[in-house]
Amino acid sequence: MLEAHFIIFLLWAVIQSLTGVFANGIILVVSGIALVRQRRLASLDLLLSCLATTRICMQVMIFNVHLVALSLVKESVLIDNFLIFMFVNELGLWFATWLGVFYCAKIATIPHPIFFWLKMRISKLVPWLILGSLLHSLINSGLQSKYMWPIYKGVIENYFSKNRTKTEDTPSEPFYIFISGLVPPLLIFLVAVLLLVFSLGRHTQQMRTMGTRDPCRNPHVNALLSILSFLILYFSHYAMTILFCAQIVQFGSFLFLLCVMIAGAFPAGHSIILILGNAKLKQNVKMKTHVCICDSRSHTVSQGPSMSDA
Repeated sequence: MLEAHFIIFLLWAVIQSLTGVFANGIILVVSGIALVRQRRLASLDLLLSCLATTRICMQVMIFNVHLVALSLVKESVLIDNFLIFMFVNELGLWFATWLGVFYCAKIATIPHPIFFWLKMRISKLVPWLILGSLLHSLINSGLQSKYMWPIYKGVIENYFSKNRTKTEDTPSEPFYIFISGLVPPLLIFLVAVLLLVFSLGRHTQQMRTMGTRDPCRNPHVNALLSILSFLILYFSHYAMTILFCAQIVQFGSFLFLLCVMIAGAFPAGHSIILILGNAKLKQNVKMKTHVCICDSRSHTVSQGPSMSDA
């Protein structure tokens, strides 16, 4: 099957997966270096490391979905690992939500006692938020594995089957339960984004009214652009998850492959945005790129004499 769309989707899947693994790998390397040098890990670095770990796993699983949809791998790969996919997806959404809350608490200025309390304690709360998200996802996945997996398995096998039969009595309750578990992080993230946009908009308006130039304007604008792009990717990934769970798109179809591409853009695209918006991460990427170029040039030069001698 060497059709044009097959080659395009396969190349996209490879490029997307490599980009996502590389970008999130950079985040893990930078956090690891900071841990070794400082003997401790800052709250933001810890949150980014956990988020990058889940996204690497998510990127690998999305790549497997591409391979199964392109008939390069058997459907049993997805069926056997579906519960892991659900766990990693939910955990990654929680970590991404807490990252949005962290940015909101650190950047936004809202005159309210609760928000002021959160701003002062968000760094200390990050480890507990990570632990709570991990426990919540584990308990949720464990309950679904024990009580709902037989129903899940039958529906999934029918959905991934090439000889799919459309039955009207397909139980939809398991997927409603699954989607309901993704609603809390979405609502929390929306509140954080709205508060941040409101705060930055009000701050910019105050600076214009006073007729003064804000020295922090560029960081504020960068943070706003980052969080808005994050919002778009977050919603697209969430929408694709709902489409897959509701079985609206036909497995293996062109629309299905397109939805998988959009869903895979979230773990890869937002990690690139985080790197571009973080001076430490961006500098590390430039240094590594420069080192790789120098190494490749020196390797080529060192091979020259030996090749000529041969």
